[in-house]
Amino acid sequence: MPYSHYSPWEIANLYAPLEGKVVLLGVVHQQLAKLKYFYKEPFSCHFAAFNSLPTFINRPLWEVSVLSDADLPPVDAALSQLGIGYRRVDDRVGMVMPRIICMIINEAFYTLQEGTATVDDINLSMKLGTGYPYGPFEWLEKLGVGYVYNILNELYLDTRDERYKICPLLKTQYMLAQL
Repeated sequence: MPYSHYSPWEIANLYAPLEGKVVLLGVVHQQLAKLKYFYKEPFSCHFAAFNSLPTFINRPLWEVSVLSDADLPPVDAALSQLGIGYRRVDDRVGMVMPRIICMIINEAFYTLQEGTATVDDINLSMKLGTGYPYGPFEWLEKLGVGYVYNILNELYLDTRDERYKICPLLKTQYMLAQL
């Protein structure tokens, strides 16, 4: 499934009343601030978002965001108890690595669409040129076109930045995958 079918309002209503609990949400496509926007009451719990996308969850350091500095001590304690190292990132749609990887995948689709290079050439060039473990189309295969499409779409809606506008070829692949 590309991402949760629960709305921010449903998530906030379900977990916000949990007094003092740390709630880890594997969300990349939305900000924690969106939960606060839909849930007008003060949170009783401590929300933390983490990058739960395939190939990112099994890393030594997770990307984690929190709503406020006050949430950090209980989140830090919970992650320490679980043996999870992390780096705090800003509460933004796409976090850091997914934003970069999805943008690279999108650009690779433009390169393919224009006939500049083949899928194999683009994958090899990116691996040799950047030292990344995968080329853009290999990342796409590992992440799934649904995740990539939805993250780019949410990034574009959030920022209106043209660099997140989805390549027509990627959009076509996404739509065909939904059949």
